[in-house]
Amino acid sequence: MAKCEVCGNDYGMTFEVHAQGAVHVFDCFSCAIKGMAPICEKCKVAIIGQGVEADGSFYCGAHCARESGKVGIVDRV
Repeated sequence: MAKCEVCGNDYGMTFEVHAQGAVHVFDCFSCAIKGMAPICEKCKVAIIGQGVEADGSFYCGAHCARESGKVGIVDRV
């Protein structure tokens, strides 16, 4: 059995996520989100949707980016 890298649970049904040349092991989607999702620079929420990137920083949406002083950022719909 493999251990979840976030919570340490030793579980027979863990799964692997392969990203950017690394392999991550999780026991549930909640741990995968906690372990891999970027965090919004403004409101600190885990970005599990599209989000936006501005000047190397990640935001949950255009509103948070603009609130942080980024200009010209719009949400895509």
